[in-house]
Amino acid sequence: MTTGSFLTWLYAPADRPDVVAKALRSGADVVIADLEDAVAPGRKRYALDATAELLSEPGPVPVHVRVNALDGPLARAEVRRLVPLPGLGGLRLPKVSGPGDIATVAAWALAHAPRVPPLYALLESALGVEQAFAVAGAHPAVRGIALGEADLRADLGVRDAAGLAWPRSRTVVAARAAGAAPPAQSVYPDIRDTEGLARSCAEGRALGFLGRAAIHPRQLPVIEEAFLPTEEEVAAAREVVRAGATEAGALALPDGRFVDAAVLAGAHRTLALARER
Repeated sequence: MTTGSFLTWLYAPADRPDVVAKALRSGADVVIADLEDAVAPGRKRYALDATAELLSEPGPVPVHVRVNALDGPLARAEVRRLVPLPGLGGLRLPKVSGPGDIATVAAWALAHAPRVPPLYALLESALGVEQAFAVAGAHPAVRGIALGEADLRADLGVRDAAGLAWPRSRTVVAARAAGAAPPAQSVYPDIRDTEGLARSCAEGRALGFLGRAAIHPRQLPVIEEAFLPTEEEVAAAREVVRAGATEAGALALPDGRFVDAAVLAGAHRTLALARER
């Protein structure tokens, strides 16, 4: 499975090793050990120690770590401690406001490791959204950008999803323009509302998102089902690929669908995602 086809990203509080262990067995594509919002100030040191122990060897699935605010007193030491560890799959950087934040983290990493680990920038302010393309292309180690919608809502003063429509589309376009993977959606905060989660995922998929962050294992199958190609989509993609293999240039299928290079590329992506799952 490639990083571009990760569909489920499960957050777990880094100061709860038992919860992190359950997350690793949950079926999530990526587990995110959270040193930031999920950890009380008095438990930050313990959370870092527990995470370092976890990452002393590779785990069954990639483990990313969300560090604390880059302009605060903790992030630099966290990056220094974590980047040499063999089990670190990536760093998630909160509240990124511009490419300078990426350069700062890259410099911290290179001071303590031979390479910069994969970086994932969270855009959680109006300034961050405005800088989305610059952030996505700021360093070769940037593998993705995503919105942190709770903080963004507060910064923008919006009360419902309608106010986030433009930032969501901006993030998708910026990621693709920079050559990064399609972004994953931000978390859906109500873990009991699986129907609402499914509707929200469908809306996100229509905008170009691929996959979603989760805060509870019960959300994972809903997210995966929402973003996986349906049987009908797979069948349609196979028909397009077959047609493209026999005729060069643009063509029309018997049902009237027009097929050109862009449609063919999309069909290949659909089949690749279906195979990888």
